Amino acid sequence: MKALSFVIDGRETWGVSDDRGIRELGAGARERFPDLRSALAAGALESLAGAFESEPVDPAAVDFLPPVPSPGKILCVGVNYRPHIEEMGREVPAHPVVFVRFADSVVGHGRALQHPSISEQYDFEGELAVIIGERAWRTTRDEAWDKVAGFTAFMDGSVRDWQQHTPQFTAGKNFRGSGAAGPWLVTRDEAGDVGELTLRTYVNGEEMQRGRIGELVFDIPALIEYCSSFAMLEPGDLIVTGTPGGVGAARVPPRWLRPGDLVEVDLGVIGRLANPVT
Repeated sequence: MKALSFVIDGRETWGVSDDRGIRELGAGARERFPDLRSALAAGALESLAGAFESEPVDPAAVDFLPPVPSPGKILCVGVNYRPHIEEMGREVPAHPVVFVRFADSVVGHGRALQHPSISEQYDFEGELAVIIGERAWRTTRDEAWDKVAGFTAFMDGSVRDWQQHTPQFTAGKNFRGSGAAGPWLVTRDEAGDVGELTLRTYVNGEEMQRGRIGELVFDIPALIEYCSSFAMLEPGDLIVTGTPGGVGAARVPPRWLRPGDLVEVDLGVIGRLANPVT
């Protein structure tokens, strides 16, 4: 299943995407589950498969929101691929490097990323995001996969000079509208073995990043185990797993994003997230 949140006819709603187009959840079911997050919290997503009753609409007719528009937590992991660790001149960390993004720093598929007016060092980072489907607290590796609802593509837009103001990443990772998620949540059964997926990031059609998800230093079960040790993960929360090598800051000369650029994060069966820069 590919579940997504979107705006149509001026109202926010959610549904599924398939070969026929996008179908909204039926009105009766929407009274119980007004958004995707509420369906995840109730463990009801799979049982709703037959409740998407609307006539299919063309994806071009909707405005995509992030799959979970207002997650309680977005926990991002830095320096989690060895090539990126090396290009940034860092040591392999002993523990996951976790920082936080705010929900309003993230837009949906197709929506414009906002280039910050106070910096010239706006960078791209393509990533896989894990969407939590069941409350996770002190979860072990062996239990971790049971807590996953699905996956989505993520563009962790980074304002590098602000990121480097202090050892904390917060400022450079939270400019409004600087990141993106989508197009949809792909459930675990449809995603298959995500460790075999290859992540590619493109700027204006040119491949900038390539990495296999199986090359993560801290894999998905390790990240869930670690993050759930200090935070209670709730349905709809995101863990963004890290970016491979090839970021703009590490290039000679650096390749910063500019207004007019198009950034795409391709994760195969998970989908291709595309956003213009304005």
